[in-house]
Amino acid sequence: MTAPAAPEVLRHVDALAEVVGRQHVLVGEQVPARHVQDLWGSDRKGVASVVVCPGTPAEVARVLRLCAEHRQPVVVQGGMTGLVSGGVPGPEEVVLSTERLDSIGEIDPAIATVTAGAGVTLADLQDEAARHGLVVPIDLASKGSATIGGCVATNAGGVNVVGYGMTRQHVRSLQVALADGRLLELSTPLVKDNAGFDLKQLFIGSEGTLGVVTAATLALRQAPRTRTGVFCAVADVAGALELLTAIRAQLPGMLTAFEVVWADAYAVLDGLDLRLPLPMGYPVYVLAEVQGGRPEADSEALLACLASIEHVLLDSAVADTAAELAVFWQARERIPSEILRMQPLFGFDVSVSARDLQDCLERMRAELTERWPQVKLLVFGHLGDDNVHIAVVTGEQTRKRKAEVEHIVYGCVSRSSGSISAEHGIGFEKRPYLGYTRSPEEMELMRSLKALLDPAGILNRGRVLTWGNETDPA
Repeated sequence: MTAPAAPEVLRHVDALAEVVGRQHVLVGEQVPARHVQDLWGSDRKGVASVVVCPGTPAEVARVLRLCAEHRQPVVVQGGMTGLVSGGVPGPEEVVLSTERLDSIGEIDPAIATVTAGAGVTLADLQDEAARHGLVVPIDLASKGSATIGGCVATNAGGVNVVGYGMTRQHVRSLQVALADGRLLELSTPLVKDNAGFDLKQLFIGSEGTLGVVTAATLALRQAPRTRTGVFCAVADVAGALELLTAIRAQLPGMLTAFEVVWADAYAVLDGLDLRLPLPMGYPVYVLAEVQGGRPEADSEALLACLASIEHVLLDSAVADTAAELAVFWQARERIPSEILRMQPLFGFDVSVSARDLQDCLERMRAELTERWPQVKLLVFGHLGDDNVHIAVVTGEQTRKRKAEVEHIVYGCVSRSSGSISAEHGIGFEKRPYLGYTRSPEEMELMRSLKALLDPAGILNRGRVLTWGNETDPA
């Protein structure tokens, strides 16, 4: 049941309704549950007192101008598929939902770009691009809910980063509404545009703290003619890296995904009504996908590559058809949802250089085991881009020692010169640990940018950086 709305927020309802229409301002019991918590859940569950749903970028700007005049805090929401509670609202905040900004511009295959509203889901944009023989280079497991605005605001990664790069690499131009209600067109869709500062880069990955992305023009890619893959078992990270190096060298430019799953994480699939690519019991599993344009030669090239490093492979299965490749991905994509059943657990999305990853995980396991002898460390991720997901199950039936787990995991990551956030941002959840990855000078510059673009601090207050008299316990 939604908690009583704060009177300070309620006093803006009529004015907001004049901007977007009364039916697009939700209050109290009208607010759907999806507005109060991340899709994956977390310790933080919010209160959505007022939700406003603008239908155009101009309405977004007017809503922000109204809120700025009254110093009314605003939290921006997309598909709520994050992991760091960045969109989870407090009772004193107006929720600005981008869900109605769902228009998709015309796609010209010769130019291979598309302009999409912030509320367009990644899946819908992928479908539209496919009708023109093109692909959106970004791909996420949550693509049915994740929005383009959210992907830009968090600089989303996903499974194709090893081949295509992060969201940042595909953004040609942005439309952004600032906290004071100014609506800006940042950069142009041109491939080459070096006219002054590239201001759009400030907003990519800023998690809605500097402005609200209302639309983005993205570069598309030609759809591949072939997709094939291999599911392998190897002895350790070194073996996985040898496989990665061989594929990159022998099939240049073709590798689009390189997923690695450690034994404990693969074991969560045991007993499910699911076809497993390989049996249980191997130390490390690898799923590699390659894409190309030569239907017969590409498959032969992959087989030749595997033969050249046969000494590294404990077992392997090659996908000769799209259906077989889908089996590989079904196993990989099922792992997160099965791990989430192991509550209470503590989930982490971090980056560590592949060359340092094995030592980092060993230190992490040792430090966790000292405090929780029954601890389980379930690891999987995108090794080709240094990103791994770590689930820690301590064996306790409480989350009271969450901070202890976080200090150990982030401490090990920091000592390995890694990043506490690979692809989900900072939000509320990781804010106390930002200093593990960013220097005091960097954080001070971030605060200066925030003060310049949002002097009243109304946008996503308290996310990423402290605000006002807030302090962090870390």
